[in-house]
Amino acid sequence: MNHLLLVIKREYINKVRNKSFIVMTFVSPLIFVGLAALVAYLSQLNSDSTKTIAVLDESGYFEGEFLSDGNLNYHVLENTALADAQKIVKEGNASGLLYIPSGSLNELSNAIEFFSEESPSFSLVEGLTDKLEKKMFKLNLQEKNVDATKIEASRVDVDITLENFAGEKTSKLGNVLKLVFGGVAGYLLMMFIIIYGNMIMRSVIEEKTNRIIEIIISSVKPIQLMMGKIIGTSLAGITQFFMWLLVGGLLLGMTSVIFDVNLVQARMEQPQMLLENATQQENMELIAQSLVSELFHLPLGTLIAGFIIYFLGGYLLYSSLYAAIGAAVDNETDTQQFMLPIIMPLMLGIYVGFFTVMEDPHGTVSTVFSFIPFTSPIVMLMRIPFGVPVWQIILSILILYLTFVFTVWFAAKIYRVGILMYGKKPSYKEIFKWIKYS
Repeated sequence: MNHLLLVIKREYINKVRNKSFIVMTFVSPLIFVGLAALVAYLSQLNSDSTKTIAVLDESGYFEGEFLSDGNLNYHVLENTALADAQKIVKEGNASGLLYIPSGSLNELSNAIEFFSEESPSFSLVEGLTDKLEKKMFKLNLQEKNVDATKIEASRVDVDITLENFAGEKTSKLGNVLKLVFGGVAGYLLMMFIIIYGNMIMRSVIEEKTNRIIEIIISSVKPIQLMMGKIIGTSLAGITQFFMWLLVGGLLLGMTSVIFDVNLVQARMEQPQMLLENATQQENMELIAQSLVSELFHLPLGTLIAGFIIYFLGGYLLYSSLYAAIGAAVDNETDTQQFMLPIIMPLMLGIYVGFFTVMEDPHGTVSTVFSFIPFTSPIVMLMRIPFGVPVWQIILSILILYLTFVFTVWFAAKIYRVGILMYGKKPSYKEIFKWIKYS
């Protein structure tokens, strides 16, 4: 045990004193904040720009409908032929021409055109389509002698309150928060495994290449050495992660104050459509209050405990395999042939999580993959926010950690032989022989 602690201490100190580790600890948040500030700045520039759309309405149905609002100005053309209107737009500053030909309402549904030099943005087309559809809907009602105001007054917004049999209430917005938590947790775990698993693998290859390993294993058992590397590198990774949070938070605050860039608002613009669909609310202040309220309704204790347990289990499981690969090869080029079996389950977990768990968190596919140990750390993390029976969580954790014990035994077999093997390119057949050595 003393040797294990010494290896952990040595590995941790070597990592945190490494120049590239120190540089990346401080440069990564700087790059991230720089990119976020750039995106926020460009978003502000985009939102401040004003576009002009020329409108040629030969049908006469939309008179007085196109009034300039916000960042969109309308220039209505009258008594102008289509060819002349196109020429005016091409020679002027308008972003495009909306052409509404003459004809009945039914004929207009597929006859309206938009001319522009460049492809219009999705939001612009959607905005114009929405405006035209609403107007044509009202006109159709008038033609059928239906009072549109009564129909509008009859509309009822329904917000179904979700509640389980234990009396716990939630909402659509709460489900969005659960999706965000599950997605972020699963993606974070995958990135952590890839980044720090590779670090462990390179560390083993480096010591093997320098023949330092021959001296070390004269007094330390290979299994202790492997576990020491995994735990020491993990602690260094956790240290770097918290440093990123600290430095990144400080830089974000400083950037917002110095450059007067609202990073929060910029980040809120992208999920705005999702939030509006989920809550049917247009008031962002109310949405923010609802977010805070829903956040405290989440089972935070279960989420945090589940995150730590699955995060550690998943990372240790994959790290032992990375260490075994590092011991089996002489350089990083030879690792490529062994990486696919490691990366595939991770990618599978992410795909199942995003395309299956988010649609049906308690379906058969989601449940099965949350028990498979190579995908359960990601899939179960995404399922937990939606409420998973305790027996399923306990069984999944047991399978995960028992598999970890088996994987350590398996990896230690490869590590013990491969770490002293030089000059021979390993194959799956060769590694299988190493496992059978006593």
